Amino acid sequence: MITAFRHAGIVVSKMDTALKFYKDMLELELVVDTVEESEHIDKILGLSSVRLRIVKLSTSNGILLELFQFLKPEFESMNHAIWNIGCSHIAFTVKDIKKVYEKLLEHGIDFNCPPVLSPDGSVMYSYCKDPDGTNIELVQPLI
Repeated sequence: MITAFRHAGIVVSKMDTALKFYKDMLELELVVDTVEESEHIDKILGLSSVRLRIVKLSTSNGILLELFQFLKPEFESMNHAIWNIGCSHIAFTVKDIKKVYEKLLEHGIDFNCPPVLSPDGSVMYSYCKDPDGTNIELVQPLI
């Protein structure tokens, strides 16, 4: 059975743009930045002739976020509407949501709304989108 949550993976269209968001703005730590092109990666992904840039980023408590940029084959865009079936969002815990909110706004990141208090008063939270439209929830625990 499952013993731990290992990582979340997101396919991005432009790795450098994604790194500005996740590494520079959200301050995740760069762990790995590599390009893979092998029979192994073809086999594990169930594709052929894959060329893939893989970046692994870590939170301060060791949870990983894995970003894929498919250099070959070319990617297809998709609708990341929060109600679509599939991954709806990724949530990050932050120390000061108002500070993070202001920082991201300064960099042109759009939010659904300013941070709000949860009905039970346990967290302040808000949703924004990464550069490819993936929904990101930012949560500041209050209790």
